[in-house]
Amino acid sequence: MDAAIQAHLAAGRHARAFDLIVPEFRNRVFRLAFSILKERAAAEDAAQETFVRVWKALPGFDGRAALGTWIYAITRNTCLMELRKRRSTVSFDDPYSLEAQHAAASIATGPADDPERDNLLRLLEALPASQQQAVRLFYLEERSYDAVAEALDMPLGTVKNLLFRARKRLMELARPEEVQAA
Repeated sequence: MDAAIQAHLAAGRHARAFDLIVPEFRNRVFRLAFSILKERAAAEDAAQETFVRVWKALPGFDGRAALGTWIYAITRNTCLMELRKRRSTVSFDDPYSLEAQHAAASIATGPADDPERDNLLRLLEALPASQQQAVRLFYLEERSYDAVAEALDMPLGTVKNLLFRARKRLMELARPEEVQAA
């Protein structure tokens, strides 16, 4: 699919390229947005905003980065701007409200037919946000270390460290009785 999109971009057929981009990246953009924002509605809004930005920026796409990496960077930046907006409006008076919203969103978006994946997604929620993003991009989206580093705008060593720590923590969370006995 990337080859077809690249061919349309090279020929200046940006509208046709965009028609192929949206179905190809819709789910991945949503999942990344959800992993950052933790709310289904906010992730849907961010995904939509991401594609508006992709549409506007597509004529300027120069191919220096892989298309998916470029779209992930736009998604990440869109979500970070949303988080910055929230900082001034989020109230911590009710400590359960954010947890309740997050739990409801996880139930709403979790796969119903794959208990192992559902369990993994629950375990991911216990990780810091940066580790969650790295794990999602590297393992669930099957990105390379370099692509993850570029998408998260982090040095390669930092990404490898995040993934190492995430794997270690996930192992502890997956087998708490073995870790305690050791």
